[in-house]
Amino acid sequence: MESSGSREGITDFTRNAHDAIKAIFNTIKFKPKYVLDADIAKCFDKINHNVLLSKLNTFPTICRQIRAWLKAGVIDFSEYNLKEKSDNTTLMGVPQGGTISPLLANIALHGMENRIKQVALSLPGSLAANYTAISLIRFADDFVILHKDLSVIQRCQQIITEWLSELGLELKPSKTRISHTLNMYEGQVGFDFLGFTVRQFPVGKYHSGKSSNGKLLGYKTLITPSKTKLKTHTQKIGKLIDGHKSVPQSDLIAHLNPVIRGWTNYYSGVVSKRIFNQADTTLFSQLKAWAEHRHPNKSSRWSCQKYWQTVGSDNWVFKPHNQKIRLLKHRETRIVKHIQVQGSRSPFDGDWVYWSSRMGKHPEASKRMATLLKMQKGKCTHCGLFFNHGDLMEIDHKIPRSSCGKDSYDNLQLLHGHCHDAKTAADKVAVTIPEIDEDYLNCNPFQL
Repeated sequence: MESSGSREGITDFTRNAHDAIKAIFNTIKFKPKYVLDADIAKCFDKINHNVLLSKLNTFPTICRQIRAWLKAGVIDFSEYNLKEKSDNTTLMGVPQGGTISPLLANIALHGMENRIKQVALSLPGSLAANYTAISLIRFADDFVILHKDLSVIQRCQQIITEWLSELGLELKPSKTRISHTLNMYEGQVGFDFLGFTVRQFPVGKYHSGKSSNGKLLGYKTLITPSKTKLKTHTQKIGKLIDGHKSVPQSDLIAHLNPVIRGWTNYYSGVVSKRIFNQADTTLFSQLKAWAEHRHPNKSSRWSCQKYWQTVGSDNWVFKPHNQKIRLLKHRETRIVKHIQVQGSRSPFDGDWVYWSSRMGKHPEASKRMATLLKMQKGKCTHCGLFFNHGDLMEIDHKIPRSSCGKDSYDNLQLLHGHCHDAKTAADKVAVTIPEIDEDYLNCNPFQL
């Protein structure tokens, strides 16, 4: 069973939305399953304080501080005034908007996994098979339960409803439903989770996925950005463009690029190519309307020639003349496979070699060293062996600075300390005696 949250997991706090989606893919890639797609109604507002504090099991001083946070009034920052809401929400719920809120909510929901485990253990058949057949993947207050048997899913829904009632919570009917990943159930196939659409499609043998022993499955599992999130994204861009009708083109690009980059990066680990193309098509229409609005007396062709340039083989690059800044396209984002965090790994376990290789950054490693670790996939380029936690690592210039080597990433490599010593010694040997003599004679002030 997997549990993810706003930086939460069963064994650590490294989980994120992408790890949750990866866990779903691993659960269904070899077998279609029924899914309970559930959402807890007003989870952050209705969590029982006493239940939450009892689960903390921490020092009295910390417990008192958290109780004070939970009972704090809610401040409403409006445009013209500042007022305190007078309601009775201080006996339940957690303050929202801060980094502590998701953590407290996850603590309150801790135990859901164990309750589902009890269901698995009560099923007929092999104990080990039942334990692995039922899966719970949770991210904050959103969760899904997967199993091949519809009756098991229905039973889980009933048990989760009872378990949540003990916390003062309930499932939100409008966002809780049962579906199937491959077949039609209650008028729908697949489900949406965390902005992704998860679905399996029947395909022929040339496109079919394969089981672990190479047998054709007859279907393919695809995870894509959801249509709802695509619509929300294009609407956000549209509002941004409408709000900057009179600004220079370069300023509009500066506002749009971070939005495009952030959205495409979030979906870069799934099957997003077709959705990215759709987003680019919509974006072009929005920008074309923006350009024509600025020059109502000019033709559409004139507007396109003014705001779109040719760069390389691309004739439709939205950029100003004689400036480097240009608008990013959704489809330019590379689709890369997301690597799920290993079981019990945590950024706080001290193994910054692993985390630097995975994320390209770590608080205990310099930016340059962490980037090189990721570029080299955790391997020393001299000996080809993986770096281990505790190894002495040094940054080396492939072409020495004394030989006019650049201080850029294409001329840098990360080596074991002893590998660096060996390479440095080899570099010195490469400077031959005749070359030294010639250099010496050329700069000798006493030569005739």
